[in-house]
Amino acid sequence: MFKIPKSRPQWSKVQHRLRYLLLALMFSLLIIACDRISTSDRDLVNAAFTDNKVLKIWWDKGFTLEEDEALQQIVSNWEKQSGNKVKLSFYSTDELSQKAERELRTGDLPDLIAMFKSEKSLTARLAWEGKLADVSDVIAPVKNLYSENALKTVNFYNQTAQKRSYYALPIHQATIHVYYWRDLLEKVGHSNKDIPTDWDGFWKYWTQRQDDLRAKNVDIYGLGLPLSVAAGDTYQTFEQLLEAYDVQMLDANGQLTVDNPQVRQGIVKILNWYNQAYKQGYLPPDALHWLNPDNNRNLLNRKVLMTTNDTLSIATALRQDPETYSKKLGVLELPNKPSGQKMRYLITVQQVILFANSQHQKIAKDFLAYLIQPEVIGNYLKVAGGRHSPVLKPNWQDPFWTNPQDPHVSTATKTFTQGETRLFYTFYNPAYSLVLQENVWGQALKKVLVDGVSAEIAADEAISRIKEIFAQW
Repeated sequence: MFKIPKSRPQWSKVQHRLRYLLLALMFSLLIIACDRISTSDRDLVNAAFTDNKVLKIWWDKGFTLEEDEALQQIVSNWEKQSGNKVKLSFYSTDELSQKAERELRTGDLPDLIAMFKSEKSLTARLAWEGKLADVSDVIAPVKNLYSENALKTVNFYNQTAQKRSYYALPIHQATIHVYYWRDLLEKVGHSNKDIPTDWDGFWKYWTQRQDDLRAKNVDIYGLGLPLSVAAGDTYQTFEQLLEAYDVQMLDANGQLTVDNPQVRQGIVKILNWYNQAYKQGYLPPDALHWLNPDNNRNLLNRKVLMTTNDTLSIATALRQDPETYSKKLGVLELPNKPSGQKMRYLITVQQVILFANSQHQKIAKDFLAYLIQPEVIGNYLKVAGGRHSPVLKPNWQDPFWTNPQDPHVSTATKTFTQGETRLFYTFYNPAYSLVLQENVWGQALKKVLVDGVSAEIAADEAISRIKEIFAQW
């Protein structure tokens, strides 16, 4: 029988021992209970914790507040409808590109990413490596609503699974146009009717207007073309120039054609074209350091008379100023090729990718299925100001896209619906995505414009690097 000690110190020691014995007993029972939990029970517990996690999405930050708010509204509506939660994070194109590449090495990735540069430098490579989820089941219900080109941009071969399938969801598209200041042309007695449509005449026109404007003490550059290694706009413009000069980097089977002397000759010609304009002072020197938004900024700040851009982001930035949007800012299709043929446009199709190791495959696909409903994605594109064009055929029926009172949106619509287009080479061979990711063309321009290397040597080094990339792939 246990006797209670009479002295207080002795009783304290007993209390301490009792607490110790009780804790030891509880700990032992806990271990026994855990040991008896079956593997299936543990899976159920883990699944419960996984289902309670939030769907994480990284998205390209819009160029206007309205664009971001439109996406936030879509997310909010889906949360209410599905009962799920989303953590939506916006990043600039440059920031998101760097973050995605960095986190691919550490494994700290979200469930979904929508990045403007992904379709040319990321998606094909990750699909090949088996790092993306197959989203065929999301596309299937709306497959007949897509254009053929849009679907081609997400149909990749997965080397790990040894199959070809859809590894991203196309949501909108864009292509290159020329933006310029109408009122500055008027300042020197010109209008848009004076702009030539032949290749040489077109580019010479802007250099002449720079001379005219500077004679009136307007400090401006005639050609606002991106030149930097850091900007995706640099290789996008260069790739469009390759198309203009009919330089075919890959054949129909996705094989390199760079050993063809005509390919090398075309690259040399383009590099010399840039070099001549740069040396004559028609290209801004700081374009060598531009990031992706900087061609927009320099045009909007009237540092350049014209620039190329592959979305309507410049126009949408001015939509709240109707006078400038409709009357002062001009938009043009590209001139005819040097051969005299009509230009064939390279199109960029923005996609959302779902990572194969995402713990939220089902709800992520549910969100994508909601997003791509014609009325949902159509309203988003309109609220975003038409910065991007539709990829679903029903959305083109909306009068918003053909309104003649909106010169910017209607011009883009004309290019897509009446012009000739093609995809970037990344869709014929994923190895080409690394050519763009390294910005081989930006590197070549730097060698010529900054380092003083001849166009011939720079072209040979670019071709050599491209061949190395394909050999390593």
